[in-house]
Amino acid sequence: MSEKLLQNINTPSDLRKLTPEQLPFLAQELRDFIIDIVSQKEGHLGASLGVVELTIALHYIFNTPHDLLVWDVGHQAYGHKILTGRKDNFHTNRQLDGISGFPKRSESEFDTFGVGHSSTSISAALGMAIASNLKGETEKQHIAVIGDASIASGMAFEGLNHAGVTDANLLVILNDNAIGIDPSVGALKDYLTSVKEGKNPKDNNIIKSLNFDYTGPIDGHDLNALLKELKRLKSKKGPKFLHIITTKGKGMQLAEEDQVKYHAPGKFNPSTGEILPKSEANLPPKFQDVFGYTLVELAKQNDKIIGITPAMPTGSSMKYMMEAFPDRAIDVGIAEQHAVTLAAGMATQGVVVFCNIYSTFLQRAYDQVIHDVALQNLPVIFCLDRAGLVGEDGATHHGVYDLAYLNCIPNLILCAPIDEIELRNIMFTAQLGLEHPIAIRYPRGRGITTDWQKPFQKIEIGKAVELQKGSSVAILSTGFIGNNTIEALQKIPNAAKFSQYHFPFVKPLDAEMLHDICKKHSKIITIEDGTIIGGFGSSINTFVTEHSYSIPVKNLGIPDIFIEQATVTEQQQICEIDVNSLTTIFSSH
Repeated sequence: MSEKLLQNINTPSDLRKLTPEQLPFLAQELRDFIIDIVSQKEGHLGASLGVVELTIALHYIFNTPHDLLVWDVGHQAYGHKILTGRKDNFHTNRQLDGISGFPKRSESEFDTFGVGHSSTSISAALGMAIASNLKGETEKQHIAVIGDASIASGMAFEGLNHAGVTDANLLVILNDNAIGIDPSVGALKDYLTSVKEGKNPKDNNIIKSLNFDYTGPIDGHDLNALLKELKRLKSKKGPKFLHIITTKGKGMQLAEEDQVKYHAPGKFNPSTGEILPKSEANLPPKFQDVFGYTLVELAKQNDKIIGITPAMPTGSSMKYMMEAFPDRAIDVGIAEQHAVTLAAGMATQGVVVFCNIYSTFLQRAYDQVIHDVALQNLPVIFCLDRAGLVGEDGATHHGVYDLAYLNCIPNLILCAPIDEIELRNIMFTAQLGLEHPIAIRYPRGRGITTDWQKPFQKIEIGKAVELQKGSSVAILSTGFIGNNTIEALQKIPNAAKFSQYHFPFVKPLDAEMLHDICKKHSKIITIEDGTIIGGFGSSINTFVTEHSYSIPVKNLGIPDIFIEQATVTEQQQICEIDVNSLTTIFSSH
């Protein structure tokens, strides 16, 4: 078919003017469009390719945006964005002042719920459906699209459990492709596999037992089957569940064959799918790899070490531990709350647990950190990857709140190493045995030194480091952002007036060093890549006030706003903690 269909579609109402016979051709165009843009601009690829037919069918059958469509996570929503008025600016995806890489309510009326973390769709769509019933809008449809990795999360089960005893007009669509970012794990995955293979008795159905009208599994790439089934379900009342089988990366051979690598592959050749090589020779390592390799190194020396990750073995580099010690590394799936309390349970038995969670995802397990770990003073070692600003994933994924939300918890040691060597040494120190739990935060991306695999050295907990002695202004930083400070000070002519201190420990603070700083300087500047409110700077302010020092303190960090998608450097510029901004600020003092 030579006629171009996608160029004439700006909203789903345009889509609905097509005949069903034209939709497979549109699906091919939509796939090609996604591949073409993502190959140049980067982003999440495989998930959106896998739901092209489903996306078209949903907007074709349902009257969106009147009918409410909720995507889970949002990695799979590129096709949805393109069909709902964002085709012409899709090339700005994940860029500064461009469109978000995830559904976002302020961006479009078709984005009914903002999603960056997983497993929220069922609860959100159920809330919408109950609200519609209360308003008398009983014909309105509410659809949640959730993946097989996301539905294994506790929150998804909570939503299903509630929905099953309501008369809510809710359709849950399970996009079953046996993979999230890494392959799905757990007993539910095994159950879904048995359903797909026809090995499960029809009366033994988990979803049916929760009072859902269950249908499937059907081929999620068969548009005729999808249209027929969605049309049928549209006329049925109450909670419904459609199980579809899809292939992540569908339509691009290499993306189908290596679904982990093509989740977010970077730039690639759109014709062949071949990922364009980046020169990585002589570059410093990624912090995640420093963590992963160091954990294996330590585990060889200490047989009590266990690693836990909630669904991110590749992203966190826990995969190295899984390969070296498969019995001592556990992927629990998208279940952060379970990961933390599992770690706590292990710690009661003398196991040395490294619980590796992205900073933004530990937010999902806050009560468990307080109630199950800190309150019982269990020495769990939390390794918080992707701390600070994370770049193009934007507001949903920043790890900028951890310093503040962990700072207020009793018993918890809070550490932010300045480089790869210090990360190794604090991991080494923690596994020797601590009397308290510890959270170690480190950034996304590469460090600063290629010669990082030094012999381990024990670190004294709670000690700050003087990096430079000056005459009047004291600059206090914590974590990797301290390297921006070092670089900025090298650029100013009056650097001799500045002292610089690195505080690896936000809690406990080095009180002895702080007393000395306050007595010898006329001004303090604090710098962190976390929120200013409640963070490292706030702790310094409290110390100064409590001890009745009159020294003024200026706090630099993340302001009280959500920082949107951009590069990390651009985001640092917005927050005035990039090297150039710091150079300007220091020069004015």
